[in-house]
Amino acid sequence: MNSHLISFLFTLALTASFESDYKIEAIRYGTIVQFPVANLVVGAPENERLDIAMVVWLIRGHGRNILFDSGFYRGTWGERFNVSDFMRPDQAVQLAGVAATEVTDIIISHAHWDHMGGIDLFPNATIWIQKREFEYYVGSAWQEGGRHGGIDIEDIVTLVRHNAAGKVRLIDGDDIEILPGIRVYTGARHTFASQYILVETAPPYVLASDNCYLYRNLESMLPVRTFQPADGPANIASLKRMVSLAGAPERVIPGHDQLQFQRFPAKERIAFIK
Repeated sequence: MNSHLISFLFTLALTASFESDYKIEAIRYGTIVQFPVANLVVGAPENERLDIAMVVWLIRGHGRNILFDSGFYRGTWGERFNVSDFMRPDQAVQLAGVAATEVTDIIISHAHWDHMGGIDLFPNATIWIQKREFEYYVGSAWQEGGRHGGIDIEDIVTLVRHNAAGKVRLIDGDDIEILPGIRVYTGARHTFASQYILVETAPPYVLASDNCYLYRNLESMLPVRTFQPADGPANIASLKRMVSLAGAPERVIPGHDQLQFQRFPAKERIAFIK
C-alpha cells in the first residue's frame, strides 16, 4: 500500500477518534449554604461548615447528550436544605447549549432527592440505574426496617412510571459498559447500591457523584456518609479504585465540591472538565 495512503488513513482514523471523544461539563444548578462538613467527611469537626455545589454533569459525544444525575426541582427539599441560587436543572443544562428534549440518557448515581428528582424534566431520556438500587427503593426501603432517608416518594413513583413506559434500563452489577466509553462501578454504598462512572476519554475521568463528596475525601482517604457505618471501609476502597481508574486523583470529580469550578476552566455555572 502506498505510504502516503497509509499516512492519510492513519491521520483520518486519529481525527475520527478525537472527534468521537466525549466532552464533559459540570453544571451547577444551585448551592447548599453552610452545610456541615461532618456529614460529608467522616471525622471532620462537628462545627465546620462549607458551601457546596449542586451539580449535574453533561457528557457529549458519540451522538449522545448524557446526563450523570438529574438534580431536583419539586417539593420542600430546597427549603429544608437551604438551597440558594437555584435554577431548574433543565434550564441549567440549556445554558450549555442542550435543550431538555435533546438529552438522550440519564445515568443515576443514586436515588437521593438531589440526584434523581429531575428525571421527568428530560422527556426523551433513557434512565440508567443499578437494578438493586431500583428494587430496594421501590420495595424494601418502605417496609419495616427499611431505610429511605433522603428519598422522595414522588421521585420513586416517577421512576416506576418511566419503567412502565420502557424508559428505564436496569444495570446488574459492577464494571459494565452501558454506553460506548461509559462504564459504571459499584461498591461505595452511599445508598443501597449507588454507582459512579468512568468516562473513557483520553485521558479518562471518573465522575464520583456522592460516592466521593469532596476532594478532601480523596486527599484524606476519609469516607463519605455511607448506607451503613460498616460500609465505610468499602467506600475508602472505592476512592482508591477511582484514582486507579482515572489514572490520577485530579481526574476524579467529586459530587459536591465547589472546587471543581476553580480547578477547571469555568464560565458562570459551567466548568469545562474535558
